[in-house]
Amino acid sequence: MTSVANITLLAALFALAPAGVLWCCSRIRILGKIGPVLILYIIGIAIGNSGLMPDDMAQMQEILSSATVPLAIPLMLFGCTLRRSITRSQMLALVTGLISVVATVAAGYLIFGSRIEQGARIGGMLTGVYTGGTINLAALKAMLGVNENTYILINSYDMLVSFLYLTFLLSAGIKLFRKVLPFTPDGRRAGREEDAAAAERESFDNVSSPYSGLFTRRGMKSAGTLLALTLAICAVSGGVALLLPQSLFMTVFILMLTTLGIGCSFCRRIREMRYGYDIGMYLIYIFCITVASMANLSEFDLAGGIMLLGYLSFIVFGSLLMQVLFAVILRIDADTVIISSVAFINSPPFVPMISAAMRNRNVLVGGLTIGIIGYATGNYLGFLMAELLSMI
Repeated sequence: MTSVANITLLAALFALAPAGVLWCCSRIRILGKIGPVLILYIIGIAIGNSGLMPDDMAQMQEILSSATVPLAIPLMLFGCTLRRSITRSQMLALVTGLISVVATVAAGYLIFGSRIEQGARIGGMLTGVYTGGTINLAALKAMLGVNENTYILINSYDMLVSFLYLTFLLSAGIKLFRKVLPFTPDGRRAGREEDAAAAERESFDNVSSPYSGLFTRRGMKSAGTLLALTLAICAVSGGVALLLPQSLFMTVFILMLTTLGIGCSFCRRIREMRYGYDIGMYLIYIFCITVASMANLSEFDLAGGIMLLGYLSFIVFGSLLMQVLFAVILRIDADTVIISSVAFINSPPFVPMISAAMRNRNVLVGGLTIGIIGYATGNYLGFLMAELLSMI
């Protein structure tokens, strides 16, 4: 088989593997608990270190990894509802949550990050992922020029620490914080805001079949419109970035994509179109398996990895503790603190699960809104943090 044919087959594998993994995760319970991201990383690393990769596959890997993230950013931001009003407690939780993440990233850098290669850039990436999500981590990787091995290590440790964080909340944390912070047992009463946001909840609640209806005429029309708008945004962002020095291209390009994606979300017609977030997430899945296949296990820095694990753990659990202390002082209720922390640390798709675990749907929309704001601000905060840490 020719090299071109091998490359074509592998590119097709990278593009289609997420669909197969998602199908398996929806039907096999244990795989669903592991999650598609980790499974795709394992598959990608296995492919990349199997010795079966063509020598000239690197260019195709670079194209796929470089193209998927810029396309995903606007798609995942089109559904933002940043104009929705939130309560005093939710606003305080948003502000204190952001402060807690930023403060622990900075403090953790002094303890752990300064001993890690590219520590300042890693601090920026961790700021992005713990105020937003995987999309911000991937975007900041491109903006800050972090290598693939480091990215894989960060993402792997993030999944481990985030799993331990969720396990703590579900096993003891919710009960503990409800004893320490204000808590109203009647959290099940529904407010008008929750009923008005039914469509917004559905996009996050229906995680078991997020792509159902995509291949209908209506679904394809919506997807086509969103993809066309995304390509236009990419063209405008690239054009603006080309006007500046080459060293600033990727930074300006990503920030322009973020800004224009948020801007489009203020158009109700665009914001209410389905599948933007899900298509964007699928592109991130392709990015995951592709970038994992670029990692060389023999080059992993295990000593630096231990420090990195400590850095991530410090941020995740340190920011939670700091946010709880803020809540004690400001009298923020327990459920709002918990849901906002989950929105930052685990990203919005985990909010419905925690809301159900707490049996309090009153905090659902607020948690989603906080998480979406995290998505929107993560790239800016991450870039600024990396610049600030590099000065220390």
